[in-house]
Parts: sequence; C-alpha cells; structure tokens
Amino acid sequence: MKNHVLRPLFAAMALVALILTARALMVPSDFGVHGKSFTYNFYRAGAVSDWKNFPVSYKGGASCVECHDENAESLAASRHRIIQCENCHGPARNHPEDPETLTINRSRDLCLRCHADLPYPGSLRSELPAIDPGEHNPGEACVECHNPHNPNLEDME
Repeated sequence: MKNHVLRPLFAAMALVALILTARALMVPSDFGVHGKSFTYNFYRAGAVSDWKNFPVSYKGGASCVECHDENAESLAASRHRIIQCENCHGPARNHPEDPETLTINRSRDLCLRCHADLPYPGSLRSELPAIDPGEHNPGEACVECHNPHNPNLEDME
C-alpha cells in the first residue's frame, strides 16, 4: 500500500491504542461491576460507601418541626404547606448546633421563582397567585407585607 493510505491507518490505530490505554489507567477497577446495564449499573461500587459517608445538607421539614412547631402549624394551614422549609431557609446542615449555617433567604427573587406572572396557560404554574414584579411593590421584599408561613395579607401579625 501507499504511504498516503498507511499513515492515516497508523494514526487511527495509535489513537485507538491511546484511548484504550487512557481508559485502562483512568477508569477505576470497581466501575461497572454490577453488569452492563447502562441505566443503573455504570457506577463505582465504592461510590455507594462514599455517598453514605457524605454529610447531609438537607434534613427535611420533620427536623424543623421539633423546635419550630408554631411555624409548622401556621405553614400547615397555608397554601405554602407543600414547600419544604429548606427551600426558603436553605440547607439545615448543622442547625441547630450552628445557627449561623442556616441563612434565611428574604429576597424578592426567592418568591418570584414561583410567583412571577408567566404566560403558561393550562399548566400548574398558571394556577399559582402571580404578580407583575415591575408593578407590584417594585424593589421591596415580599416579607414586608406577606408572612411566608401564612402568605395571606389578612393574617399578618
């Protein structure tokens, strides 16, 4: 064969050899040990213990109720009852041991994630009470007028 055919062939073979060598060096030996199903089994067996040892950031609303039962009762009676506490308050990580780790997001942007008026007729999003952020008290935090644990204006304390 001529060189113009052999050179690309050798280059392609070298590239394949390089990829296979890199794969052998970089892919852990416990990767894919549970079979060849792409959906569930392409992970490292050691990753299971790694994830079990990973510190939990979100504790769930049940841990909040232990100390904040008054807010939990108010929230349970409101339209925000389906929202987890940590969606607004942030991950509870070391709370209550380290209260500073729990930052409360009082920004207008947090409320507008759900309550900005978006034209999605027929979707669940269209059923949420919505505002035009440019016209409804622009620049003010929603918590100035609304209690997130009970968002009705009539129930402000």
